[in-house]
Amino acid sequence: MHELYSSVIHIRRKVFTELARLAYEGGDYHRFASLPYTIIPGEEGNYRDSIFLERAIVSERLRLAMGLPLRPIDQYMPTNTNIDESVGAEKYYEPPLINIIKFACHACPEREILVTDGCQHCLAHPCQEICPKDAITTKHGRSVIDKDKCVKCGRCADVCPYHAIVKLERPCAKACGMNAIHSDAQGHAEIDYNKCVSCGMCIVNCPFGAISDKGQIFQLIQSIKEGDRLVAIVAPSFIGQFGPDMTPERLEGAMKMLGFDRVAEVAVGADLCAIDEAKRFLEEVPEKHPFMATSCCPSWITMAKKMYPELSDCISMSLTPMVLTARLEKQHDPNCKIAFIGPCSAKKLEAMRTSIRSYVDFVLTFEELMGMFDAKEIDFTKIPAGEAFHEGTGAGRGFAVSGGVSQAVVDAIHRIDPDMEVKVAHAEGLQDCRKMLALAKAGKYNGYLLEGMGCPGGCVAGMGTLQSLKDSVKSISNYKSKAEQQNAMDSKYDIKKVEALEHFEVDWEG
Repeated sequence: MHELYSSVIHIRRKVFTELARLAYEGGDYHRFASLPYTIIPGEEGNYRDSIFLERAIVSERLRLAMGLPLRPIDQYMPTNTNIDESVGAEKYYEPPLINIIKFACHACPEREILVTDGCQHCLAHPCQEICPKDAITTKHGRSVIDKDKCVKCGRCADVCPYHAIVKLERPCAKACGMNAIHSDAQGHAEIDYNKCVSCGMCIVNCPFGAISDKGQIFQLIQSIKEGDRLVAIVAPSFIGQFGPDMTPERLEGAMKMLGFDRVAEVAVGADLCAIDEAKRFLEEVPEKHPFMATSCCPSWITMAKKMYPELSDCISMSLTPMVLTARLEKQHDPNCKIAFIGPCSAKKLEAMRTSIRSYVDFVLTFEELMGMFDAKEIDFTKIPAGEAFHEGTGAGRGFAVSGGVSQAVVDAIHRIDPDMEVKVAHAEGLQDCRKMLALAKAGKYNGYLLEGMGCPGGCVAGMGTLQSLKDSVKSISNYKSKAEQQNAMDSKYDIKKVEALEHFEVDWEG
């Protein structure tokens, strides 16, 4: 759904732009409370029945984008409450990361089967014949469902020749691969944070824009203004995200216009991750563990740790590309600050871990970075072309799409041991990832390398992306082919650096 430019996306991006503009302009930040009137101008609402409701919702979105918590609905609290606590560069948002603005929620039915006006009262009435509970009868020339008898199996909807029966599901809950969303007492969506892994799929699938994650745009800009050396480490999925005029050769120039000191490609860390996982697979499977699962997607790993703790030892302990790249940059310049620019909210979850905060200072999505570009009114066509990235291999760049991680690891294994046969299974979307782990637990994937991606399609389908999945996959394929080297083992970085890096276990539970 986030591939369509809707009013929900338009408002979300205006929030990022105006917040970034406020941070760059400086001055009295209490005018933060006036931003909803800039984002939603005029006297009549264009999106909802009430312009006041829309501005109230935008106020909450602004607070979340600044890392502030939602305000209680039943108490008076000004929009800019606690803003003074968030203007510093060192302020880090507190959990929960993903939040539901309750008065923006439509209170959608969790699951409901409805007969529409398309019912033709056909002679065969297959809907009645197939219903296992005899819940469908005919009244006034059309089928009627007894909701007390209906078990919402949807079989009637499947057999209706006119598609006159529809199955309604709450979009955010349907998109949640963890079944973490249910209804509160008022029928509004509510997140079970014991299950949530912050994949962000609920955010982009809510048609009412009622769900949002917290951000660090404001704090990052404060860091720039305070004179910190900011290094942007950019995920491989960046290619094409900012439109055709933002070429890889122009990216660093554009980032310097925002105030960053330099830019590094996370494909370098992806190469190192692939090498490390290749070595671990050769050393551990099947002698120590029946299979090995890749480690780069935080939502996938968090899901695995939560639902299958008995399989924890089978998950690679390799550091993720984000962390590896950040550590290499910190080794080069210990006093710099690192901002990871990527496609999803799950990387924010990863950076919240205490073992990683010392390496990754800020995490922004591509959408949030675009808000900074818009705030500074940067014209990409006027940026002179610089040097393109050349350190990451095609393998590292391929981490951005489903199947790319496992392919990079397999290719590295074959460079080490050409005769090694590696069986691979990969899943995209948390529902399919759960099914894959269930089969692994049952012994169906012994000897395998398992790749899990929390987003259907891989990182290029993350909630913070700007480009369609189809276009992103095409862009990545082209960008990958242009790399000077294709195998991670040919990384320009000394492979021994991987072995020298200290490995630690990330506390994915908190």
